[in-house]
Amino acid sequence: YRAPKAKMAAQAAAAAQAAAAQAAQAEAAESWYLALLGFAEHFRTSSPPKIRLCVHCLQAVFPFKPPQRIEARTHLQLGSVLYHHTKNSEQARSHLEKAVSADPAIQQFEDVKFEAASLLSELYCQENSVDAAKPLLRKAIQISQQTPYWHCRLLFQLAQLHTLEKDLVSACDLLGVGAEYARVVGSEYTRALFLLSKGMLLLMERKLQEVHPLLTLCGQIVENWQGNPIQKESLRVFFLVLQVTHYLDAGQVKSVKPCLKQLQQCIQTISTLHDDEILPSNPADLFHWLPKEHMCVLVYLVTVMHSMQAGYLEKAQKYTDKALMQLEKLKMLDCSPILSSFQVILLEHIIMCRLVTGHKATALQEISQVCQLCQQSPRLFSNHAAQLHTLLGLYCVSVNCMDNAEAQFTTALRLTNHQELWAFIVTNLASVYIREGNRHQEVLYSLLERINPDHSFPVSSHCLRAAAFYVRGLFSFFQGRYNEAKRFLRETLKMSNAEDLNRLTACSLVLLGHIFYVLGNHRESNNMVVPAMQLASKIPDMSVQLWSSALLRDLNKACGNAMDAHEAAQMHQNFSQQLLQDHIEACSLPEHNLITWTDGPPPVQFQAQNGPNTSLASLL
Repeated sequence: YRAPKAKMAAQAAAAAQAAAAQAAQAEAAESWYLALLGFAEHFRTSSPPKIRLCVHCLQAVFPFKPPQRIEARTHLQLGSVLYHHTKNSEQARSHLEKAVSADPAIQQFEDVKFEAASLLSELYCQENSVDAAKPLLRKAIQISQQTPYWHCRLLFQLAQLHTLEKDLVSACDLLGVGAEYARVVGSEYTRALFLLSKGMLLLMERKLQEVHPLLTLCGQIVENWQGNPIQKESLRVFFLVLQVTHYLDAGQVKSVKPCLKQLQQCIQTISTLHDDEILPSNPADLFHWLPKEHMCVLVYLVTVMHSMQAGYLEKAQKYTDKALMQLEKLKMLDCSPILSSFQVILLEHIIMCRLVTGHKATALQEISQVCQLCQQSPRLFSNHAAQLHTLLGLYCVSVNCMDNAEAQFTTALRLTNHQELWAFIVTNLASVYIREGNRHQEVLYSLLERINPDHSFPVSSHCLRAAAFYVRGLFSFFQGRYNEAKRFLRETLKMSNAEDLNRLTACSLVLLGHIFYVLGNHRESNNMVVPAMQLASKIPDMSVQLWSSALLRDLNKACGNAMDAHEAAQMHQNFSQQLLQDHIEACSLPEHNLITWTDGPPPVQFQAQNGPNTSLASLL
């Protein structure tokens, strides 16, 4: 038996030698690969980045004919660098497609394939090839069920893609699938993220009967989940943001206060917590809804929305300034599109505040700023074009350019399918036609019927329904039907008092005061106008202050109160001068020409005006 043993020993020695040679070769291969990878990363992270040298290092991997797994990963790395740091989308696409189509039998290859599919679908969307992105993501989702992190991430990505296409039904279905998958793999945290995301889309679709039980379930999951404190608080912020925006969409400014207070406390808690470096044990938990800094801006934003609706305009200004300052800092380091969306929404709200407080010139410049932001992003313009024309319509009303206001509101109606915005625009367009007299009687009657608050009002918003009662009251007042006007305005007062809608309250009081003055009931008129003036000063609402001071002047004169009449006349003169000066300044700005823009993308440049060309009669 000696010979066979010697033979076996010789074979073993040869095998060991071959293995050692293979290991040495692998080690050598590993060393040159790691060296090139190290150089590439060094060049990528240099300040400034040296992307050309980084790409050269990665391309130098291929002549060595590396193993398939290294080749596939290098294609992914090249595709990623070219996609994120250059405009060479064709080469980026080529490398990512090679990474996606590599042999699936390669060991430890799943992450490469799924990351490449995710990046490639982003690139397809950027090139407007959405039809190529969808099947790529669907295929990756099908084969990623054994990799929880990537399966969840790809589901989120495809849901986002459907959302951007306004296909909210498909997006909700995918988020539902994701929630069930997260439950099966034991990730209650990510299940909550999927469900909250679905709740957000259901709110956008106005499917309120489905939203309420879903938010109740989310609340229970968030409270019961025990994990990373920052992740738990971020879930709570997401949950509370949905609740607050739901109340604000419904125009329930008073009812939202407890939720808003909880949200503000929650963001204060998050700002004191330190990020844990410890990764979750469940790979499906490796998600964050938003960075802390983005959440802070979002909470400022919903606070501004609340202050605007409630008529606390100085508070809205304070929080807008804070949010915009924070945004400027973030945008220096972060080019996330959501930051531009936050900025546009903040500006939209502060523009409305400026128009109310009598700062039309500043409002016009901020409208121009929104135009510039929209010029940089076609998607942002698509999402905010209707709001932009609505703001221009409100500006036109404030400078008494009624024909332009009509054109802007009509354009906005053509561009929106959002029910609340539609009702807001129609309400304002109706008020334009009322002020214009008999020129648009048929159109006006048609509009008033479509926003009839006594019958099937098109939206559930408490605030908009109260505003519709006010517009009906205004119309009846102009028609001389004073009893009918009083009925509508009392309904507005009842609704606005119930939800602390201060500006509607002030407008209703001063119009009721005007009606009682016309009817000769000076005492009752005074009882309406004095609180209207006090509330308008608190907001502050310059137009209502102007109107109230004129009424107080006439009331006191009629009652023989010479000193009070003189004081009111002086107030009226001061308000008139402020508004007149602002009016002239606004109409002299080159941006004033925006009022004629009703089609296509916003104009890039504005020609300077020779001077104001609008009537000031309505101000005086």
